[in-house]
Amino acid sequence: MDLPKLAAPARRALASAGIFTLEDLQLISPQVLADLHGMGPNALAVLEQACASAGFVIGQKVEKNSSV
Repeated sequence: MDLPKLAAPARRALASAGIFTLEDLQLISPQVLADLHGMGPNALAVLEQACASAGFVIGQKVEKNSSV
């Protein structure tokens, strides 16, 4: 899933950390994300909201159960 619209410094920070999709945010800790140069409180809030809407939390890998 695509990342939400963010300010340019936040987009650059995410790209430099190899984060290009919402799913990629499951692989980074919230503290590391917050410490990225260019990530501010507004960008973090937008990302947290987008992740919540997608059904997961930053830094917590969700395993999809494929067996039915």
